[in-house]
Amino acid sequence: MFNFSNLFKNDINIMTIEEILLGEIQEFNASDKRQWMIIGDKYYRVENDIFDRQILRYTENGTVTDKTKANNKLAHGFAKNLVDEKIAYLLTKDYSLQCDNKEYIQKVKDVLGKYFQYTLSNLGVEASNKGIAWLYVYIDEQGQFKTMIIPAEQCVPLWKDSTHTELDGMIRYYNVIVYEGKEKKTVTKVEYYTENEVSFYVLKDNSLIRDIESHEGGPIPHYKKGEEGKSWGRVPFIPFKNNRLEYPDIRFIKSLIDNYDKTRSDIANFIEETKNLIYILKGYGGQDLAEFMRDLNYYRAVKIDDPEYGGVDTLNPSIDIQAAKEHFEQLKRDIKEFGQSVNMDLDKFGNNPSGIALKFLYSGIDLKCNHLEVEFRRAFEELLYFVNIYLSETGQGNYNNEDIKLIFNRDIQINETEAINNCVASQDVISEETIIANHPWVDDVEAELKRLKKERKEKVDRAAKTFGSYNFNKVDGNDEE
Repeated sequence: MFNFSNLFKNDINIMTIEEILLGEIQEFNASDKRQWMIIGDKYYRVENDIFDRQILRYTENGTVTDKTKANNKLAHGFAKNLVDEKIAYLLTKDYSLQCDNKEYIQKVKDVLGKYFQYTLSNLGVEASNKGIAWLYVYIDEQGQFKTMIIPAEQCVPLWKDSTHTELDGMIRYYNVIVYEGKEKKTVTKVEYYTENEVSFYVLKDNSLIRDIESHEGGPIPHYKKGEEGKSWGRVPFIPFKNNRLEYPDIRFIKSLIDNYDKTRSDIANFIEETKNLIYILKGYGGQDLAEFMRDLNYYRAVKIDDPEYGGVDTLNPSIDIQAAKEHFEQLKRDIKEFGQSVNMDLDKFGNNPSGIALKFLYSGIDLKCNHLEVEFRRAFEELLYFVNIYLSETGQGNYNNEDIKLIFNRDIQINETEAINNCVASQDVISEETIIANHPWVDDVEAELKRLKKERKEKVDRAAKTFGSYNFNKVDGNDEE
């Protein structure tokens, strides 16, 4: 198994650390993986390749851009719609944590903050567009636990293993605008993170030098506890992968979207140009086609040298609209199928599908979200490593042996009547908590259980007052009425 840490041993490799880091940056910057990250982000912003299209005209001297021709550039937001649909389905409803230790659950939520669901949603968008998202963990100046999403195209991971499960190091490089005197310049900053420290560099003249302005170049520890420097014991970057291959969603449908954009633009060009007839000239007495068009537009007439066989005929071009329409519809179906979207073909299931029909409609997006969910749960386990260290360092307890599970609450469209009837039929068969969790009107299970407990206690108290006795069972989380 290849280990990046071996690269930095002088008895194995005589290259300096700076030379190795620069080589890794250059390799990643030119890689196919990073190019797909850029493409995924562009198509999410509907900056499709169709905008780069040019209409060319062939001449004796080669090809030139023909600006006289119609050149419609119709970009369609399929990529954005599919990603937004996926994130709305899996990551917009509040997440839940499952653990026997309720105190630990509350502490984890307090550390992550009330906006962590927003962070999860943004991680989902980043991972879907770029194949992987990186969450950076740090302690701010006030000693608070913080996280930050770092753009994936800025991150060069140095993996310990071929399965990409553990980091040996992380290189982050990014551009900043600085002023040198009155001159505005772009400077590339480089940060190198290991399990114990972080170093800072600046890219200058195709080489890395220590960034004196950032902590004198380092290395410095990950964070401070009082005046004491501390390290996490791991590289403080957590990978949230889109799937096992770390592929962005656009990779599976880009060619289909490009063809849809191109053919729709072609049709728009054709419609725009069909207002002009095609002229067939016989025995024309002018010098060239440009002169013919000038005479036609100005005089509404043209000269004919051969009165017997000469003349001007016209053609009215046409297109097979039905064939074009079928092509577009098939492309849309292919994009939704291979993009694993919700099947919107309601003709097969009616206007109010339920049960098995609903599961079939959501089978594609369920499959896609299952891959994301597995990767995000693993990433959350890594995040808990840092949370547990923070809780221990701040004197809030040691929770390393606690098992906690991240639950994603999917926003699936259901037949509410059928779901409520199933909940009623499940009483005395499964636990009340499970029934409430699956009730379509409940968003927060814990809050709903507390409200039920309070309402039952109030009913018992009212009954006791009515009958003049308080010898009723007091209702709590485990008592029965």
